[in-house]
Amino acid sequence: MKIINKKARFDYHIVQTIEAGIALTGNDLKVLKASRNLTGSYAKIINGEVFFVSPLFEKSKKLLLHKREIVALGTKMKQKRLTLVPVSMYTKHRIFKVELALGKTKRKFEKREAIKKRDLEKELGT
Repeated sequence: MKIINKKARFDYHIVQTIEAGIALTGNDLKVLKASRNLTGSYAKIINGEVFFVSPLFEKSKKLLLHKREIVALGTKMKQKRLTLVPVSMYTKHRIFKVELALGKTKRKFEKREAIKKRDLEKELGT
């Protein structure tokens, strides 16, 4: 099972990706299995811990990362002005994982160029 954040690659230039576990309770599994979209989700670092905030859940969920990974992500976010965005969520041997990406926000004209490029590729393909 794989849930993808379709807007992440459109809204951000992806610099680096990292895999993290997610701490879930029994009720959250039902919600995840029923959902198919991560749009509007984001991750943030609070007091040396990473939290996953999504409209799917009532509360933010803790992401499981090593301390050195959290410190590295935090410093890159501050130095290069990057955002921590969930790209996808999937199962790996019965465990739910979240693929996080450090991304730089695209400007409006960059998004327009991406749309034009995609439309041209569609026309050439047909």
